Amino acid sequence: MTGAQDFSPQDVRLMQNLAQRVSALRPELVNSDATVGELAWVWGKDHLDHGDTWRRRLWFDGSDLAGWGWIYLPYQVMRSDGQLLDVTTTRLIWQVHPYRPQILDEILDWYPTQASPADLRVTVADADADAQHRLAAHGYRLDEQASGDHGSWTQFNRRDLGELPEPMLPPGFRLLTADQVSPEAAAQAHRDAWHPSSFTDRAMREVSRIWPYRPDLHVLVQAPDGTMAATTIMWLDEHNGTAEFEPVGTHQATAARAWPGPCSTTACSRPGRPARSRRSWPAWAPRRIKRPGRCTTTSGSARSPARCCTSSPPPRLSYARGCPSIP
Repeated sequence: MTGAQDFSPQDVRLMQNLAQRVSALRPELVNSDATVGELAWVWGKDHLDHGDTWRRRLWFDGSDLAGWGWIYLPYQVMRSDGQLLDVTTTRLIWQVHPYRPQILDEILDWYPTQASPADLRVTVADADADAQHRLAAHGYRLDEQASGDHGSWTQFNRRDLGELPEPMLPPGFRLLTADQVSPEAAAQAHRDAWHPSSFTDRAMREVSRIWPYRPDLHVLVQAPDGTMAATTIMWLDEHNGTAEFEPVGTHQATAARAWPGPCSTTACSRPGRPARSRRSWPAWAPRRIKRPGRCTTTSGSARSPARCCTSSPPPRLSYARGCPSIP
């Protein structure tokens, strides 16, 4: 069994290195929770509180990491509204090198040995046809409800950073970075944007310690009354010249002002941004897959069999963020 003490920052760095290599070769095959920034964000904020519910395994090709699996077992967490959230699903996050796709079979064989096989969930990129076929061979099928228009999804967006407009703010609002505010203020900005949230002050301090976090690329918008109206973290991958935004959020009282625009623009256009950062990666769009048989919908009724990842995807696909990314 792998717990918090066995899942080290060095392991995360190896996994991030694989994300960089996959991004350089086949960026469309980087899984939703396997990016440089998402790995840093999730491990950083949750390893102290939920690391004992994680299981991870690494697969090597010689001295190079060629694949990994990260299982999130069910757990409970207290939210900022005082309510206890009971996460009952089991999720697998994974990544393999494009030249070693067969490792996914080993990951899928390992997965049920670490968790109850009643309701196993795993995500896959829409562009990864090989992985979709391997999942089908292991008995998984597409969760049509989650991948539909009313499911839980996001869309992967990408843009060049050659020409950026100057950020514009109303009078009295100003742009700050995390090195100008306390960790407690930065954590509160996240909780205000994602209320109800389980993000703590301690989690913010842990996130700030993991590579490649930079306080000058953690940008906030401050309102005239001192409230943080928006927040975003940019995770810079200098090797590939890309930057990933995770998370991006606005205070719910001021969300209509669309603060992520100036907040994100400022993060990209600050003088401290290395010239090697050429593109931004604001979001991802994987599909959610479920194993048939005992799987149920949210209403509890049995799901009928469906083809696994063979139909053309809708333009907006399920974003299987799941329990590891609960804000």
